[in-house]
Amino acid sequence: MDLLGSLGAQSSGPEVPECSRKGCRAPAQWQILWNNPKIHTPERRKIWLGCPEHRQWLENFLRQRLFWRSTEPLEPAQSAPSEGDHG
Repeated sequence: MDLLGSLGAQSSGPEVPECSRKGCRAPAQWQILWNNPKIHTPERRKIWLGCPEHRQWLENFLRQRLFWRSTEPLEPAQSAPSEGDHG
């Protein structure tokens, strides 16, 4: 599941986007974009959110599986995630 909803969408999630690392509730500053080529089309991007402490861990997890595509800063105007899904 993608962690960023469309702008203006109402969400039951936190008001401040949180890191996707299990157990972490730190504010997210990064979007880690990925896809699983076995089940997703090449242009599809799923998003995990990362805090500065867990960004590298999340990237490494995805790189080991050949899922990582890019990491981009999380813009303040983007909406909060709807839930803390990790895959």
